[in-house]
Amino acid sequence: MYGLIKTIHHAKSRMTAIPDPLLAILVAALLVALSLLLFLPERGLLPRWRRGRQMTERVLMEDALKHLHRSETHGRHPTLQSLAGALNITANQAVEILGKLNARALVKTEGDDFRLTPAGRDYALRVIRAHRLWEEYLAEETGYDEADWHDQAEYYEHHLSPQETQNLAAHLGNPTYDPHGDPIPTTSGEFMPHAGKPLTTLPVDAPLRIVHIEDEPEAVYAQLVAEGLFPGMHARLTEVTLQRVRLWAGGDEHILAPVVAANISAVALVEAPAAKPDGGIPLSNLHLGETGKVLRLSPRFRGAERRRMLDLGILPGTEIVPELVSPGGDPTAYRVRGALIALRSEQARGIRVLRVTQATPS
Repeated sequence: MYGLIKTIHHAKSRMTAIPDPLLAILVAALLVALSLLLFLPERGLLPRWRRGRQMTERVLMEDALKHLHRSETHGRHPTLQSLAGALNITANQAVEILGKLNARALVKTEGDDFRLTPAGRDYALRVIRAHRLWEEYLAEETGYDEADWHDQAEYYEHHLSPQETQNLAAHLGNPTYDPHGDPIPTTSGEFMPHAGKPLTTLPVDAPLRIVHIEDEPEAVYAQLVAEGLFPGMHARLTEVTLQRVRLWAGGDEHILAPVVAANISAVALVEAPAAKPDGGIPLSNLHLGETGKVLRLSPRFRGAERRRMLDLGILPGTEIVPELVSPGGDPTAYRVRGALIALRSEQARGIRVLRVTQATPS
């Protein structure tokens, strides 16, 4: 009996030492899957990590080239601290980026001085071209808000190939300026500066035309957008002091802090543009129950937003009546062609109307 038990126990030990074939297959499949997940060309985690690291490095180098070009354009001397601040990196990382640009002959360094080489300048202009073309695309072809154009373009400028950039330019009709008034470089790097001067340096009570609105810093640009100011507007300064800048533009008075007004560039006109016989008033100036007739839409309405206005029936000659203001004061409901539509106050300011009837006294 003891011998039989010993034999059975020995057989069981051999059976447990032999792996389950199904388990072995599963383990092998798992190892293969893990290997593919990590090392599969193009889609593996390791190749994607390497591409992401290379992309981050390229973005930093391209942003560094843009900073150096911007400094060069504005007559400023770039420093290691200004570069680190522009790229939001440490000074040691900025040194590494400069070393890589120098190794590629895109930047020339002499002691603490560094500047773009001709090749570096050409590279910077290619990135700037892609950025400004993408902003123009967003303005003309999409419904993105003005405040989002810059951040979107900051991303796509690094992802557009030279051929894609060329195709985009052709699609847009090869524009020469972006929606902020910045010149768009050609494929050969040529461009025509807007020739404007900061608003704070121009004469008071002289006819002007706004040619450029700086989109950085974001807080200042957001204020200018809220004021409804844009390139192409005719304006006239009425006051420039250390405390404020007052100007008439688009039929309204705008009061700005000097630091904000300095982000607007304009050119002086030989004579004021001929006044329109019926300049009208902004739609936002109509009171509830009054009727206005649409005269024109502001050029600020571009792309999808302009198409939406036209689709809503807001065309020259159309009568429009404000009927209801939301509890918060914005938006306002207007009756257009028998339908109620909601418009924000900034949108209503961009629609010029001729007051046809006054509100009926209550």
